[in-house]
Amino acid sequence: MSNFFDGRYKEMEAYVPGEQPADRKYIKLNANETSMPPSPKVLEAVNSEEILGMGLYSDPYCTKLREAIAGVYGVEADQVFVSNGSDEVLSFCFLSFFGKSSKICFPDITYYFYHTYSKTFGLDALEIPLREDFTIDIKDYINTDRHIIIANPNAPTGYRLSRSDLREIISAKKERLVIVDEAYVDYGNESCIELIKDFHNLIVIQTFSKSRNLAGLRLGFAVASKEIIEDMNKIKFTFNPYNLNALTLAAGTAAILDTGYYKNCIEETIRIREETAESLRARGFYVMKTHTNFLFVKHDKIHASDYYVKLKEEGILTRYFNSERIKDFLRITVGTKAEMDEVIRATEKILAGY
Repeated sequence: MSNFFDGRYKEMEAYVPGEQPADRKYIKLNANETSMPPSPKVLEAVNSEEILGMGLYSDPYCTKLREAIAGVYGVEADQVFVSNGSDEVLSFCFLSFFGKSSKICFPDITYYFYHTYSKTFGLDALEIPLREDFTIDIKDYINTDRHIIIANPNAPTGYRLSRSDLREIISAKKERLVIVDEAYVDYGNESCIELIKDFHNLIVIQTFSKSRNLAGLRLGFAVASKEIIEDMNKIKFTFNPYNLNALTLAAGTAAILDTGYYKNCIEETIRIREETAESLRARGFYVMKTHTNFLFVKHDKIHASDYYVKLKEEGILTRYFNSERIKDFLRITVGTKAEMDEVIRATEKILAGY
């Protein structure tokens, strides 16, 4: 650390992404990406005309992309905020609405970036324990006076709340902000976007990194009241007006509009997810019910940390969390059918040694 590093960040704990080893070719199932290609419409959109126009700045208002998102989700374009991945969207929420005196809360087992940002911005953050079965008790959030962040479905557990449960939480105290992170909502869940019309204390965040197969593009968005989006844009335009490049805008617009391709990819992922879950259960694994593009599993014969190491030796990357309440579990992203068949093959080989 240099002598110039600002003291306000002394409590900061950087987020640790899934590992990216380069020593060999791996099946990468550790970061909840997707092995499916993006829509063919994306390839058409990122064309020579777009590339030849790169000498000009991109549209700082991201008009076509916001209009496309708004059309798909039945909102107005000025209710949509777009940025470099849902993580950056979340950071703009923190910058816009949470100051030193703010009190926020989120589950103790959830996406770790909530903890990271809370530390970075020096917030009073309460981590509310999940039940023993890793489900959320909505009364904990109905009764709190704190601003709320909930990943729905949750990660890494895969569990979800119903839209009616979230409506109860949002409506209980309208003077607090509720952020619903819907990174995995497309895998068979109800979005809260339709609640935006009823509640001005709600922000819904989604990403292009999962169901739209564009993790490498870095694109996410928020939907909220016009006033909330206006606030976030004020922060954006004092920080980086051109935060999305022209190719990202073109690709994102093409992807969001190709609803047929998106639906087919989701259906395929869900099918492979359920087949893999049943295959693992047949081999003695406890597989938590999931509504995402990943599985959260454990086995009585092999500890999750050992399973992680053995799979890596077989050329398969997964995610192990060395955290007390979930240290017995391993998270496995759902890849292609061929990739998941390889997981089962490697797993049988590993279990044979126990």
